[in-house]
Amino acid sequence: MDRRFFLSAAALSLGGGVLSRTSRAETQPGWRRFEITTRVTLLDAPGAAQLWLPLAQTAGGYQTGIGLRSQSTGQTAVAADAVYGADTLRVLWDGASDAPKTVEIVQTVATRDRDGADRVLPVTEAERRFWLQPTETTPTDGIVRDTAERIVAGKSEPRARLRAIYDWVVDNTTRNPATPGCGLGDIKAMLESGNLAGKCADINGLMTGLARAAGFPARDVYGIRVADSRRFGSLGASGVITKAQHCRSEVYLEGAGWFPVDPADVRKVVLEWKLAVDSQEVRALRDQLFGAWEMNWVGYNSATDIVLPGATEHQTPNFAFLMYPCAFTATGQPDCLDAAHYRYEITSREVTV
Repeated sequence: MDRRFFLSAAALSLGGGVLSRTSRAETQPGWRRFEITTRVTLLDAPGAAQLWLPLAQTAGGYQTGIGLRSQSTGQTAVAADAVYGADTLRVLWDGASDAPKTVEIVQTVATRDRDGADRVLPVTEAERRFWLQPTETTPTDGIVRDTAERIVAGKSEPRARLRAIYDWVVDNTTRNPATPGCGLGDIKAMLESGNLAGKCADINGLMTGLARAAGFPARDVYGIRVADSRRFGSLGASGVITKAQHCRSEVYLEGAGWFPVDPADVRKVVLEWKLAVDSQEVRALRDQLFGAWEMNWVGYNSATDIVLPGATEHQTPNFAFLMYPCAFTATGQPDCLDAAHYRYEITSREVTV
């Protein structure tokens, strides 16, 4: 799956101290480097507790992990989930101490824009089959398959079929600013209800599901915006980025490799800039986001319906993906969007080599 993580999940136990590991920084023209700091404090959490934080991936020739430092009052280790290999920092507090439950991680990541000229990396047949498989929140039968077949009917050329799906998602969805977080990504429920409003996990999740149902290996990539955008201000974030999580979609296209798309950001611009879908600005952005990502964003993983590494059978996240900090305490799972029980801050800054 071309996920060469810069921290091995093979047992990096920190014992509450500091972990650091570095690799050769990307120094070629076009690459940028970002430092992302995440600080978490569990509130009103007596006794034992666990926390998982998503870690940035190295993937696709467009993102490289440079290093990670971590410090916590708990025991920390890097662990990957068994299905996707998504790396997390797992923190355990045994409840023996009354010290505040805190953790801080600093990740350094290099990125470069994806502009349709990406190096085509080899993909095995097993990988293609894997990214065609349905999941609980991304089924490929029933109404999802029927919708995909209607969209691509009469089209045989793969790129034209993929563009038809992309355009259908742009034209038929809307962004709902009242949706909590990034949405749930339950595409079957969206299609059955006819309510195609939501945020990125919903809109780009629909893109991924329809593409799979049409025979394209496809996956969501969950991550966070880390810098201002050169295109539209609402497509970037810098400084405090605590609420800047963003999910994207990529589809395997023969001859082009993993092809980046982002219909959700088209709908975001339509809403927040009060532009018509057929306006000149939106038409240009629609074309740009079919085959390109501005990498002022860092991807964590593509794990859908994730099983957290080391979690008990009762510790199932209330999100199908790991894009936010996720904790379990003696009283259950704190809502990561609720500041009354969960205090965390994520900041980013661009650094020079």
